Parts: sequence; C-alpha cells; structure tokens
Amino acid sequence: MRIAVRQATAADADALAGLRWRWVTDGHGDAGSDRAAFVESFRGWVVAHESTHLPFLATVDGQPVGMAWLMTAERVPGPTQPRRRCGDVQSVYVVPELRGSGVGTALLEAVLTEARRLGMEHVTVHSSQRAIPLYQRTGFRYGDDWLHWTPA
Repeated sequence: MRIAVRQATAADADALAGLRWRWVTDGHGDAGSDRAAFVESFRGWVVAHESTHLPFLATVDGQPVGMAWLMTAERVPGPTQPRRRCGDVQSVYVVPELRGSGVGTALLEAVLTEARRLGMEHVTVHSSQRAIPLYQRTGFRYGDDWLHWTPA
C-alpha cells in the first residue's frame, strides 16, 4: 500500500466532497440532502475559502482515502512581530477500512509541515476521544492556558 499526501486544490473539490459525504453517512447513515447538490455546494465553498482553509488529500493507489484541513488566521501584530499566524486542524477523516494504517499520521504530518512553513505560532485541534492518541503521537499536547466557550 502506497500512501500519498499532498496539498489539495480546487480541482480536488469533488474528491474532498466525496470524503466529507462519506464521513457524514458513515457516522449518521443519512447526510440529509442530495449528494450531487452537496458536491456542487462544497465545490463553491472550497473555492470561496481557499485563502483560509488549506485542504490536504491522502490517496492510496490513486484513490482518495483521507483528508485534513488547516484553517489559517492572522493574529494581532506586535511591535517585534508584524506578522503573526495561527492555525486550526479541521475535518480530519480517513475511510474506516484504512484507519490505523498510517494515513491519518501522514495527513497530520503534511498539515504540520505546512504550518511550520507558514511560521504559525501554534496550531489547535478539537478532537473526538478516539482520535486524541493520533494527535498526541504527532506532537499535540493539552494546554494549560486554553479556555473554551460554547454558546448556551
């Protein structure tokens, strides 16, 4: 099995939409809408957010098997740091039959390589309990100074 991971482009929007669709249907059984309409809408979203949401696509033998997104944000500049950036890992998904095969690790390594290249001060992730060990293996740690707010 040959795992390949690369930063995706708008040309990969259909493959990314297919993975997102599968994620929802795997987890809930029904995505609640028309697949073709979702793919079309997702394609537009990818193009509209290409400056803030960097997609990564994993393939095995040329077939899409996983994705991850790096959301980028500019932080308030400081006197000695005119450019400050941070990121958030979002929507990491690997098809169920390949979980535990290294696809998730390869995706996260690609995302974090890009975060380093962009000079990000930090990268966060909101994870399911099942995926926490994966994030910890790639260097994520619990932070003592992070607070979380959720609307009531």
